Amino acid sequence: MDVGGGGECIIGRFFGNRVIAIDNRQEELDEAPDVCEKRVMDAAFLCFDAETFDTITFFYSLMYMDLDTQKQAMKEAARVLKYKGNLYVWDTDISSAFPEPYVVQLEIPIGPETIHTAYGIVKKDLQNSNSITAVALSSGLRLQETRKEEGHFCLHFAKGERSL
Repeated sequence: MDVGGGGECIIGRFFGNRVIAIDNRQEELDEAPDVCEKRVMDAAFLCFDAETFDTITFFYSLMYMDLDTQKQAMKEAARVLKYKGNLYVWDTDISSAFPEPYVVQLEIPIGPETIHTAYGIVKKDLQNSNSITAVALSSGLRLQETRKEEGHFCLHFAKGERSL
């Protein structure tokens, strides 16, 4: 499951019909290419049974959530993640997104093409890899790996596995 998988549908483009992309906005799903299953759903209130998914991803979607919503979405993701399942977060450090918007530009190579996109947000909650890690740990997930590069991060968590 890819949380916030509308728009460019990056995870769906990589993994095709193995992905269920959820987004709380129909227009984002309509914009996404038809490469995977797409469902309108609120990440804070997932309509899936417990331990449904082997892998869950958040690709630059937590930045659109305030801290309380991040906590609820991560709690729900942990609930629907299978034991020994993996959860991955790709996102960015946000030190200021109010009153001026924060915008991150990305170039994502997918096979022979490169997706050029920008994600922007206005919000008062700040975030970084440490704050997202704290949210995930409080949801019962275990940190497996952290990668950081120029203000971006990738975090790998597992359910029921030892942490670093």
